[in-house]
Amino acid sequence: MNANLFELFRTHWSVALDRQFLVPLTTNGAPNASPVTYRQIDERAGQFASLLRAEGVTPSERVVVQVDKSVDNVAIYLACLRVGAIMVPLNTAYTDHEVEYFVDDAMPKVVIDRANVDEWSLRASDATPWLHCEPRLADDVAALLYTSGTTGRSKGAMLTHGNLVSNALTLHSAWQFAPGDVLLHILPIYHVHGLFVALHTAMLNASTVLFCDRFDPSTVFEHLPEATVMMGVPTHYARLLNDERFDRDLCENMRLFTSGSAPMTEGLHLDFTGRTGHKILERYGMTETGMLTSNPYAGDRVAGTVGFPLPGVQLRIVGEDGAECPPDVAGVVQVQGPNVFAGYWRLPEKTQEAYSGDWFITGDIGFAAADGRVTLEGRGSDMIISGGLNVYPREIELVLDEFAGVSESAVIGIPDDDLGERVHAYLVVDAGVDLMELSEHARAQLAGFKVPKGFDLIDALPRNTMGKVQKSLLRQRGSGSTDAL
Repeated sequence: MNANLFELFRTHWSVALDRQFLVPLTTNGAPNASPVTYRQIDERAGQFASLLRAEGVTPSERVVVQVDKSVDNVAIYLACLRVGAIMVPLNTAYTDHEVEYFVDDAMPKVVIDRANVDEWSLRASDATPWLHCEPRLADDVAALLYTSGTTGRSKGAMLTHGNLVSNALTLHSAWQFAPGDVLLHILPIYHVHGLFVALHTAMLNASTVLFCDRFDPSTVFEHLPEATVMMGVPTHYARLLNDERFDRDLCENMRLFTSGSAPMTEGLHLDFTGRTGHKILERYGMTETGMLTSNPYAGDRVAGTVGFPLPGVQLRIVGEDGAECPPDVAGVVQVQGPNVFAGYWRLPEKTQEAYSGDWFITGDIGFAAADGRVTLEGRGSDMIISGGLNVYPREIELVLDEFAGVSESAVIGIPDDDLGERVHAYLVVDAGVDLMELSEHARAQLAGFKVPKGFDLIDALPRNTMGKVQKSLLRQRGSGSTDAL
């Protein structure tokens, strides 16, 4: 059997080729592009597949893609699967400086970005579709998504066809997708949530997808009555609740709201239920694993928890002594399953460090109740989640520290009602350092969501006896003499 993920999609949508697939919705006032059917996306992916093959792309070679959310972006992804290439999706907010690192590390055969995507689209329109599907094994890598820890450079997580197939089928079943479901897609498609969780479940269901170019509350209010499913992050739901138009009547046709990529407060969860009559389904996943747990579709969705391990996923909580924790005792979450990635690209040592035997160490701290329901308490790392996007402090600190006059820095997340967490930096600096110039320096090197929203100047960073910066003390301190920028 061909284990290529594309073959699975094609099998599921073959009975609905003339059904609308993507309905583009623009939020900047520009006219919407024409909807495309499943037959049309199959052909468009075939055209891009022809181009990739003409460029010499063979199975397992990398294709870096950094383009705006669009029908052609989806077609390029499907084309990569089709020819057996490894797609490397990149956040469109990344600067040239950041992209240079990813390209150097991934060593792609082809780079498709905002500078050349129009040329690729025009060439594709003249190409004869390649409508075959390259045979792949379940262990063959399908996508390379960059993540990172709190020390060192970003790491490329290798996700196989088998990883993606298992997670897609599991979520399609667990969340009870059925004929007639329509997905309102408000997420970017350069990471697991928008590209894999949302689009994969929709394609397995041959669903129509209302495809927003970005999250915009007014667009949600206009099109939510046409949808049955929406997937978002806590920031999205907080912003919708700020508008009186978001009420029970608007949500009457909906059957499922899911939330992930960042923790949701119990207050937000309850406010949402009170306003709409719906309980948000929270779940838990990672770039390296896809989705791991989910609150039940049919059953109690408990605010503040991430539910139960998904079918096929084994989860344990391990204490500092390496022993498995009893119920309700917190420790590090470790997992096994067919969804767990194949390792970090070109980093066998980092891959080995990420495992305890056959168990992948998530780095998240949590506990499991006696019935198996999981609650997360925090992260073992210092990672910040701002607006549903991962922000890694060490990367920012390296940029700040290279600025003249900055002796050292420590970056933390500060609670924010809108973003969940906002990026904040503590600095030890020489007299006369211009914080506006420092901020401009950071913006030239980092995507906007990573740039600190404020700075505190302190005499010295708090450290323990081993010299490690004690960020917990900085979090307790909060922001004091902040210069908001």
